[in-house]
Amino acid sequence: MVQLKLYRFAGRSEFREERRVSCPVCGGDFKKCRLEICPYLKDVRELLRKVQSSRIVFGSSPPSAFIGSWGYPRVLAGPLVPPIQADTSLMEDYGSWLDLPLQKLVSMRVSMVRGKKPVKIEDARNPSRLLTAIQELGMAYTPTDVELELDKEPVIRPGFKLRYAPTGPSGTVVKAILAENPTIPRVVDKIVSDIDLKASQAIYKLYRSGIGEQHIVRLFSLGLLGLKRWRRLVPTEWSITAVDDQIGRWLRSRLKEYDWINMYEIYQYEAHYNRVTVLLIPGPWMFEVFEVWYRGGSMKIYHDSELPGDPDRYPENVGGAYHALRLPILEKLSEIRRQASALAIAEIYEGWIPLGVWRFREICRRAMKFRRCKSNSLNEILAELGKIIDLPLRVLDESRVLRYHKEQKQLTEFLKLF
Repeated sequence: MVQLKLYRFAGRSEFREERRVSCPVCGGDFKKCRLEICPYLKDVRELLRKVQSSRIVFGSSPPSAFIGSWGYPRVLAGPLVPPIQADTSLMEDYGSWLDLPLQKLVSMRVSMVRGKKPVKIEDARNPSRLLTAIQELGMAYTPTDVELELDKEPVIRPGFKLRYAPTGPSGTVVKAILAENPTIPRVVDKIVSDIDLKASQAIYKLYRSGIGEQHIVRLFSLGLLGLKRWRRLVPTEWSITAVDDQIGRWLRSRLKEYDWINMYEIYQYEAHYNRVTVLLIPGPWMFEVFEVWYRGGSMKIYHDSELPGDPDRYPENVGGAYHALRLPILEKLSEIRRQASALAIAEIYEGWIPLGVWRFREICRRAMKFRRCKSNSLNEILAELGKIIDLPLRVLDESRVLRYHKEQKQLTEFLKLF
């Protein structure tokens, strides 16, 4: 067990401060990141030096595009292009990243050059030639060769975001040309062409058709979904949470039709200095997240929940991680056609660096394949939970879900009186 000197619940005002990472080189200030000294970039130094010496980047985009949030409603949009011609699909295959060493994952992501161009969010409805090329790339399913011309040599400064995966060198785009016709799934082409279909409905249809979440995020972010008059560019970081939330709402609405699970169950998985533990409790759907950050022998806790009757609201304490953790649990329950109350504990340890909220989604998705234990007793399952997490069980006294199940009288208890 990790020895903890301090714990307290953190509010929204501390959200950004507490998610900084203690890098031994830059101390967590990634604006000071330098190619020659960064331990995470040593595998791609030669490649990035070549990129730094030219304004032309030619390579196979995974495919990938990025819409920034700075300056909204005027944003920076552009493709992500690695300077290599190969099968680069792994660079956007979030489901496979848990099996990669952390250094290889970061090196792979920062090898992609981010082109950026200031555009208005409304331009999605009437795109320029450059934006049209980016939108066509965003619709693609397989890696697509792209030639990127920048106004000057790119700046070698990796971008680490809380919600989005790391990005590499960046520069202002002069021209972006697709060197081949992108491979676009028929269902994507059909839904993008449907200008009378609401964005939420488009997301559901794409998801049900087997289109991956990252592909859906690209389409939504590039303003390719929804009613024609409402289509606009959406910052990638916002799009990730929006897609997780919309798919989750759709799955959640179906759970009411299912019977409750009949056992208390614990699922768990760990990767990249992050561990996700999920407790499923027989009962109506409700959901709660404890996000725990371990730093220097102390910890900070962020907490959000939804109970029956609660209005839908943005989880201000946990943020996008809330929806990223909720989605795999809803997927699991939908798969087994059962309903349950869920408590998710996400623990982040020393050594973590900003990788994006995808890690919570994929670790939780992997966790739901590994059941650690089950029991017929809430007290027994909580005792088991205390053995496999570093979070002291006394902290869970704040849990609304557990309080509901401990205090709520079951109908069977009343029947015993008669």
